[in-house]
Amino acid sequence: MGELMSGQNRPSSCADEGLVVVTPKRQIPTVRLRRLAAELRRLRNGSELTREDVTNRTGINEATLYRIETARVRPQRRTLVALLDLYEVRDPHRGEVLALLQGANKQGWLRPYHSELPEEYTAYISFESEAWEVRNYESLFVPGLLQTEDYARAVIRGTLPMATAEAVEQRVQARVERKYVLTKDDPLRLWAITDEAALRRLVGGRKVMREQLEHLARVIQEPHVTLQAIPFSAGAHAGMPGSFVLMGFADAEDPEIVYLDSMAGDLFLEAEIDVRRYGVMFDNLRAQALSPDGTLSLITELIGDML
Repeated sequence: MGELMSGQNRPSSCADEGLVVVTPKRQIPTVRLRRLAAELRRLRNGSELTREDVTNRTGINEATLYRIETARVRPQRRTLVALLDLYEVRDPHRGEVLALLQGANKQGWLRPYHSELPEEYTAYISFESEAWEVRNYESLFVPGLLQTEDYARAVIRGTLPMATAEAVEQRVQARVERKYVLTKDDPLRLWAITDEAALRRLVGGRKVMREQLEHLARVIQEPHVTLQAIPFSAGAHAGMPGSFVLMGFADAEDPEIVYLDSMAGDLFLEAEIDVRRYGVMFDNLRAQALSPDGTLSLITELIGDML
């Protein structure tokens, strides 16, 4: 998921300080950083202040405030304290907000080399590692968390023909490591739906695809993993325009996220209307798909055809 290349860091000037600084790479969002940003927006709106008002009263740059409120950067503690003072936030709520700041940089399982991966992909990995449940629809691929290493390599090579061998292996390794969320002590609840076409397409050849199908037959026996296939006989369905992921989190304060990955770019949606729309779409696809047992029967049949 999410294979776009991020931009390079570039210098920017600070005329009021007479300095030239290098703009740091954008903060990779985490659930805690996103929650902090949402809380600061809520506090400002509750105080009936515009961003311009906050800038005039605190001296915090308006562009910086925008980046803080959209989870693009992690605020410094003194900046957060100034905002909490302005919004007249008192304990215990004040302590809770400051605690969010302390945990805002926790990146789950991101490895050092992941800094070389596209920014949107590392953001997706970070959210996925903190999610409680994922609902994933894929029209053309086996869902990423259920892919074998050889299948993932064949997919990445095929969809990124201009990528170097090193870049391909970085993405393969990241995809393989992502699967830890299904084996940790409190595993992710995964409900995946894919089109029958994804199960029949010989990605990587017959051997690779047979091993992929055998892996699916094993992993979907786990109680926290559900897989359904939409059969060809279902005809046209709501998922045909493209894939999507819905991520839910254990804490009710963390709203669900929709992730869209396409050739035009990656997109995260968190507006309630968008989350509801994709949730309804997923339910529609679930109703049209084969049951989990029916899907297993289809996979078993396809494995037999490849022997």
